[in-house]
Amino acid sequence: MSLGTSVRSVRSRSKSSSARSKKRRKTRTRTRKRSGGRRRMKVIGGTLIVVALGGFLLANSDRFQRTLEEVTLPLQHEDIIRQQASEKDVPADLIAAVIYNESRFRDQTSHAGARGLMQITPATAKVIEGLSGGQTFKFDDLSNPDINIRYGTFYLHYLIEKFGDNEIAALAAYNAGETNVSAWGGSSLSLDDIPFPETRDYVENVLEKRDEYARHYRHELGLD
Repeated sequence: MSLGTSVRSVRSRSKSSSARSKKRRKTRTRTRKRSGGRRRMKVIGGTLIVVALGGFLLANSDRFQRTLEEVTLPLQHEDIIRQQASEKDVPADLIAAVIYNESRFRDQTSHAGARGLMQITPATAKVIEGLSGGQTFKFDDLSNPDINIRYGTFYLHYLIEKFGDNEIAALAAYNAGETNVSAWGGSSLSLDDIPFPETRDYVENVLEKRDEYARHYRHELGLD
């Protein structure tokens, strides 16, 4: 092979290599542009979704708030609660708070045999029936929301009266029994006097939820 042929061959390979390099650079540039474009589209798309979601929540904030309340602070059978509150002179928000702490407004039976929305035991139900003059109690009746709320509200009214309108004492007795509350101080009982942590927490929780029900469900509970 002559020197001229060798030089031309080298030049040819050099041009070919240079062309391939330019082609690769163009390809990488196009790829980066496409990748950058896709990233920008993702960012724009994500921003639009956030804006749309924010607009939806803003436009439906009242509905969203109500749905959240129904999950975290449920209220059912408000007509029965209002009726029993009026008939037995027990605050409707207090009744709702007791139901929330006892059952979260779900019919259920505890390991101790307490039944229904206000978690009334058969023994307590018989006491209530005796105090109210009834004679037809059946355990299954406690699964009926109307009957359960009637029994529970009657018992709350009885306890509030027995302990001199001291709602702390009445709630403590609802949870731990009349005998214990009488031994702890009766009508003069305060939260600090309750020796059972479970009962003290129960009373505090009921009073806290009472405030929440009064704040969020004034109209439904007839508190306006």
